[in-house]
Amino acid sequence: QVQLVESGGGLVQAGASLRLSCAASGRTFSSYVMGWFRQAPGKEREFVAAFGWSGSSKFYAGRVKGRFTISRDNAKNTVYLQMTSLKPEDTAVYYCAAKTAGDSVQIDTKYDYWGQGTQVTVSS
Repeated sequence: QVQLVESGGGLVQAGASLRLSCAASGRTFSSYVMGWFRQAPGKEREFVAAFGWSGSSKFYAGRVKGRFTISRDNAKNTVYLQMTSLKPEDTAVYYCAAKTAGDSVQIDTKYDYWGQGTQVTVSS
């Protein structure tokens, strides 16, 4: 079992940066594949970024590639999402997720654990 708690969301202007954090409980954090998803009002939840099973590879959605960076600190049981050059279309609730299997990191239904989400609002 792992519990996830996101933080770092807020209201920013277009072009600004934010760093989201996801703190995880449990002593086996390093063994989990971690990912970030988001859900905008009236839209389905979508993949944002994730680590591959090896932990060294990273995957990004096309619309955030080059602007967002996923990282993790296993000593702190925390995964981060650094977001730069934010756009109004990045407005959404951002969720951290964890899974034990290594495949299909971009598919939300493959994840076993979810945080409660943190709101990110980008004004134009």
